[in-house]
Amino acid sequence: MKIRNSLRSLKKRHRENRVVRRKGRVYVINKSQKRFKARQG
Repeated sequence: MKIRNSLRSLKKRHRENRVVRRKGRVYVINKSQKRFKARQG
């Protein structure tokens, strides 16, 4: 999992990326390509 300040550029890397909020943190998740995971902050 990558940890970045900004997730907008990571969202564009794959068409199935989703930006979700969980427990006050922002995540990028991808169901089909598990390697595109990221957390903000």
